[in-house]
Amino acid sequence: MEGGKQMNPGDPSEAGGHANLGLPVMGHRRSLREDIAQALRAAIIAGRLRPDVLYSAPTLASEFGVSPTPVREAILDLAKEDLISIAKNKGFRVNSVSDEELDEITQIRELLEVPTVAGLAGRLTDEQLGNLQSLASSIVAAAQRSDVVGYIEADTAFHLTLLGFAGNARLTALVADLRNRSRLYGLGTLLNEGTLIDSANEHLQLVELLRGKNERAIVKHIRGHLRHVRGIWADRPETTHPAAAAPS
Repeated sequence: MEGGKQMNPGDPSEAGGHANLGLPVMGHRRSLREDIAQALRAAIIAGRLRPDVLYSAPTLASEFGVSPTPVREAILDLAKEDLISIAKNKGFRVNSVSDEELDEITQIRELLEVPTVAGLAGRLTDEQLGNLQSLASSIVAAAQRSDVVGYIEADTAFHLTLLGFAGNARLTALVADLRNRSRLYGLGTLLNEGTLIDSANEHLQLVELLRGKNERAIVKHIRGHLRHVRGIWADRPETTHPAAAAPS
């Protein structure tokens, strides 16, 4: 297939007609469409779905263990978010992200997230901290069971919940969009090297820092965490942006 390999249930590279992409089997939940869309976002970010491949709804539906209809609906949602491009009557391809775009995403996230998270130091309730602790533990658990897609989903829930505590819904939505456009292809490398759990533990460390009032320590921690997104996690060199200097 011109422009990329088409994946379909008859592809001999797939076991039993499945794409073997590490996607979770969907159960009966409140919104199957939303669950599948979130799982596909995580798979795109983690590199389970790649830009050079043409994917079909029936193949993905087989892996999810559902009918093609909610998968097609989820695909439409992702196309509206500009995460994929639909090939009519064929399937879809993931939109690629350049080095320059990754740099821009990281810089914007630093400008938004560093001061926002630092401003929450010592201000969160015991209930909020307990919620974050639980989410951070879910990230570690996903790393321990080598579940890259689950890791992304848990990581997303942690960071958006944390930002949500700042009370700025527009900022949280913007960061959510930027996260969806990131690519963490290096997660597989961390998994193979046995260091993914170390990265997961950074979330537990952040929760402990948030219990105190040391904003400078949180600034250092969250900035280093975001640089990992651009560097090690994306399998690209880490960079420093002077525009995102630490606040005084």
